[in-house]
Amino acid sequence: MEQFEPDRLSAAQLAAMRRSLTSGRGALTRRSLLRASGVGALTLGGLSALSACGIPPAKRQGDAAAASDDHSAQEKEINFSNWTEYMDTSEEDKTHPTLEEFAKRTGIKVKYTEDINDNVEFFGKIRPQLAAGQDTGRDLIVVTDWLAARIIRLGWAQKLDPAHLPHAYANLIPQFRTPDWDPGRSYSYPWTGIDTVIAYNAKATDGKKVDSVTQLLDDPSLKGRVGFLTEMRDTVGMTLLDQGKDPATFTTADYDAAIGRLQKGVDTKQIRRFTGNDYTSDLDKGDLAACLAWAGDVIQLQAGNPDIKYAIPAPGYITSSDNLLVPAHARHKANAEKLIDFYYEPPIAAQLAAFISYVCPVEGVQEDLAKIDPALAENPLIIPDKAMAAKAHAFRSLSSEEETAYEEKFAKLIGA
Repeated sequence: MEQFEPDRLSAAQLAAMRRSLTSGRGALTRRSLLRASGVGALTLGGLSALSACGIPPAKRQGDAAAASDDHSAQEKEINFSNWTEYMDTSEEDKTHPTLEEFAKRTGIKVKYTEDINDNVEFFGKIRPQLAAGQDTGRDLIVVTDWLAARIIRLGWAQKLDPAHLPHAYANLIPQFRTPDWDPGRSYSYPWTGIDTVIAYNAKATDGKKVDSVTQLLDDPSLKGRVGFLTEMRDTVGMTLLDQGKDPATFTTADYDAAIGRLQKGVDTKQIRRFTGNDYTSDLDKGDLAACLAWAGDVIQLQAGNPDIKYAIPAPGYITSSDNLLVPAHARHKANAEKLIDFYYEPPIAAQLAAFISYVCPVEGVQEDLAKIDPALAENPLIIPDKAMAAKAHAFRSLSSEEETAYEEKFAKLIGA
């Protein structure tokens, strides 16, 4: 019998997740602050499940035995787990119009459950069944890219049938087509994208535009009023780009140079602090003049404060995604694939984008979105234009050893 190495998380990795869930991405709600890792308190069981993931995976990536017998033809249903407030909802908050349209069109009933509050906690729920080769009771899930990569690597996601995904295959925008953890999107499709940009309060900067990490770190007029994020991939990724390095191919020496650059900003007190979601109130008030920010937050802040501006640095920006996966041994794979494909039809994708205000991963939605809200259709933070899409960069996947070493260095930098 083939033996597998336990896929454990180090203390540094777990500490990074705690930061994310208490003050970073994981502390934000889907609609109030629009960020990818959801809301909710970190449970001890959730972290323990990731840390002690020493049960051998049932099958590895690419093993057809990870799939179950598909009952889609006989059972016209789908069990779909998603984040809270991550689906279009009627004004009465009782129905989901696009899901109702899917059921009407296909005859497939969707049991939609908002039971994902954070990636770690949710993985703790489904890991025992996946590790034991059992059905999780879910046909479709939405998880952030790092967890999607882990599930695929462990062989716990079913390979998708391209024949069932004509719209998804044709309409996925280029910037999300080839993540290094799922090249060609064999196992996953994005539900939404998340971008990291520079935001500034024009009143606090006396009208000066802030559009580079170099300016954040070197402009004396911003000293003591600059914020970076407690999310390692966002802060280091943006700094790597500023230093002319590709986040998709950087070396350890490149990483160390980026950490050194940021350390100088700490030592000179140019950087006020490293923040989680709480940067939004500081930026809104002007206590932070400029900072790294998540695009969804910018959209929300601009709705109430016209002084909030954003910029895309010339070298580019970091992007990530939340992703649809079919778990191993799910009973209704073909039905789930139909639902994935349904959300890649531009009119349907436009309805979803109008409600959740994230980066839409579907090509050709602008005309349909304009019928709903012309301003959203012209917002490149939701519908990236060619210039913005060309500047998107993903932070490469890390080995467990790299992640441990990099998170330890980052934790020392930010004083965590």
